Amino acid sequence: MLRATLKSLLARKVRLVLSGLAVVLGVMFVSGAFVLTDTLARSFDTVFSDAYAETDVGVSAEPKIDVGEMEGMEVATAFPASALEQVREVPGVAEATGLAMADGARVIGSNGKVLTSVGPPQLGTNWTGESGQLELREGRGPTADSEIAVNAAVAKAAKLAVGDRVGVLTLQPKREFTVVGVFGYSNDRDSLGGTQEVAFTERVAQEVMLGQPGVFSELSVRAADGVDPADLRDDIAAALGDGYVVKTGEQLSADASAGLKEGLAFFNNILLGFAGVALFVGIFLILNTFSIIVAQRTRELALLRAIGAGRRQVIGSVLVEAVAIGLVASVLGLGAGIGVGALLAYVFGQTAGGLQLAGLGVPPAAVISSFAVGLVVTVVAAVLPAMRAARIPPVAAMQDVATPDRPLTRISVAGAVVTALGGTLMALGLSGSAGDNTLPAILGGVLLSFIGVALLTPLISRPVVGLLGRLFSWSVPGKLGRLNSGRNPRRTAITAAALMVGIALVTGVTVILDSAKSSITELAEDTIQAELVISGAQTGARPPSFDPAVLDRAAELPGVAMVAGLYGDRAVVGGEQGWITATSNVPALREIYRATPTAGTIDTLGPNQLMVDSGTARERGLSVGSTVPVQLSRGEARTYTVTGIYAESQLFGGFLVPASAAVDFAVPQPSQAYLKLAPGATVDDVMPRVETLLADSPEVSVADRADFIEQQTGQLDGLLTMIQILLALAIVIAVLGIVNTLALSVLERTRELGLLRAIGLRRGQTMRMITVEAVVISVFGALLGVAVGTGLGAAVVRALREDGITNLVLPWTEMGVFLGLAAVVGVVAAVLPAIRAARLNVLGAIAHE
Repeated sequence: MLRATLKSLLARKVRLVLSGLAVVLGVMFVSGAFVLTDTLARSFDTVFSDAYAETDVGVSAEPKIDVGEMEGMEVATAFPASALEQVREVPGVAEATGLAMADGARVIGSNGKVLTSVGPPQLGTNWTGESGQLELREGRGPTADSEIAVNAAVAKAAKLAVGDRVGVLTLQPKREFTVVGVFGYSNDRDSLGGTQEVAFTERVAQEVMLGQPGVFSELSVRAADGVDPADLRDDIAAALGDGYVVKTGEQLSADASAGLKEGLAFFNNILLGFAGVALFVGIFLILNTFSIIVAQRTRELALLRAIGAGRRQVIGSVLVEAVAIGLVASVLGLGAGIGVGALLAYVFGQTAGGLQLAGLGVPPAAVISSFAVGLVVTVVAAVLPAMRAARIPPVAAMQDVATPDRPLTRISVAGAVVTALGGTLMALGLSGSAGDNTLPAILGGVLLSFIGVALLTPLISRPVVGLLGRLFSWSVPGKLGRLNSGRNPRRTAITAAALMVGIALVTGVTVILDSAKSSITELAEDTIQAELVISGAQTGARPPSFDPAVLDRAAELPGVAMVAGLYGDRAVVGGEQGWITATSNVPALREIYRATPTAGTIDTLGPNQLMVDSGTARERGLSVGSTVPVQLSRGEARTYTVTGIYAESQLFGGFLVPASAAVDFAVPQPSQAYLKLAPGATVDDVMPRVETLLADSPEVSVADRADFIEQQTGQLDGLLTMIQILLALAIVIAVLGIVNTLALSVLERTRELGLLRAIGLRRGQTMRMITVEAVVISVFGALLGVAVGTGLGAAVVRALREDGITNLVLPWTEMGVFLGLAAVVGVVAAVLPAIRAARLNVLGAIAHE
């Protein structure tokens, strides 16, 4: 039986390739994700190991606010320089160096634009001289307050050379410095992991990076010969007392690497999610393939039953074929995934500023998951066809058997139950009733909803396909194609369901994001009563900012009636971490943001006073007169008194403090400003004057309200494009499913096609008949996808109403494009099967058994 199965499998190589291709693509995504994250993780392990290679013990202060890897920028807490002397007096310390280092030194390139960084920090630090790794390549280290040295990565990106004058943005507005040195690292590296570095004198570094003189953010300690770093760490911790974090160099390297791997794990989960979608679609393809194969081999399998093969042997035969396909597909998918992972790692390395990648490796998780996923998907998809094959009676070998269509009652009832269960799970997740299991409930509900709709599809396929087919019934090939697409509802439904999943996900995401854009636009237009807005695009954890002096100068411009600047930061308020906002113009709350008071006053705000929105006040149990402890990113905790409560707004919420508090923010400069014009003033007159004020703040620009809103919502367009590209893989697999179904269907109908040709159907008409069949199936799948995606998207939008997404927008244009593309997909998918059908030898086809 095994030999017969393998011979049957090898005799149909094309079928083997088409069946396994979907699994290959899905496994490629899975293995590629693991290879990518493993390569990047080992690369960053090397980076952090090098960064702390000359540090036996590191000392820092406990952060004021503990910010997670994906939550934003953690601010280094400064501590007195006297701690350096304390450490130097600890027995066993050979050398201790104070570092005034922090993220946020942005160099303005020769083109007048700020160097950006996607991922690696932009460090500003004090020059401490050359070391075992750091080496000067040109010039010298800075000795005067107007001098800096930069690493080679910055010099190349900004096109700088020794002697150039360059602007640098820090905690302070733009300051001009002279480049006196360019440094690199051992092994001819321009940077450590793509980090951009600017070295100042110690006094300037303390001032511009830490905000005050005579402080450090870190101490790097070298142990004397024979001293164990762990013992030295304990001695230093005892000498310094509470408030300090003292770790060995190995611990610092491991902690830094672990924090980064948290972000990589999130990225890995996203890739695995899209791989899951691809494999889910692949199940439909393989299920349909094996169903057709079983139908074509009815006589062959019946003959095996007649000569003694049992039902278990027949099931085993089909499953062995599935295992063989799964193994081959897993091997090919693993190989393709290694290539894709290496390519993505290279692209990431270049994007991250030239990260030197560790050698390409294939982690055990990539191999295990590839074979586990490949085998499970193919075997699961083959189970039902295998059971169907086992029910073929031996008598079928002695007669010309056509597999009859079974009633659709059971499958329709099952589909209704599964769909209802999926909808219930989604409702629980979207309503927040699932508690900590919200995400699993939503994802499980979506999965069950897709399965349920797929089970219900055969019930509606015949009438819908028949209706669609009438559009092409003006010719004989069109009529035949329509009849062929509706002759087997199950086969048509499974083929269309594969395309439905991809189209539904794209449609659902489009509905959600378009609704979000519309809601944001409406909110901004109704709430922001300002004609001009100063802002910039945020590309990393640090928001763009500008000189606070611009606010005062803009307020003095002719035609400007009012200016309000906004500052933002993470803070711990009343023991809970959240977002806090500061404004430079409290009365502007009414005039520009249309804020309305619900208690107290919102027209004034003193140094130790704050305002809160009504929703937050209700959740925290606050009222006018309540006191709240607030810990900002810098400085000590202070107690604020609630003096006003304003109506909850989606534009900004939480807590509002005066601009004087922003000195202790992570970014003590405004990130946005809103300008209300005086009566009679025009945007065209005022905007050029504001642009002049921003000459030294290249991170931001000024735009009118419409352009500002478009810039904010444009980020959603980029997200949508990325999702569409990733989901394109699922649609490609669905196209393969249509190709596979048509190709196997042509083989199944060889004699029928021969008879049609014999009675006068020409080659061109044969090709049109196959094309109509493909177009009808693909458009049917797209219609299902658009309908299901619209329903899922609308449900999510309804659930997010409380979060500000109040408008439901149906993307009619995109829906029309999806249906048009589905027709094109059908034409493309029909090319090879149609050519094969047209080339059939008429006499040979008539004689085909």
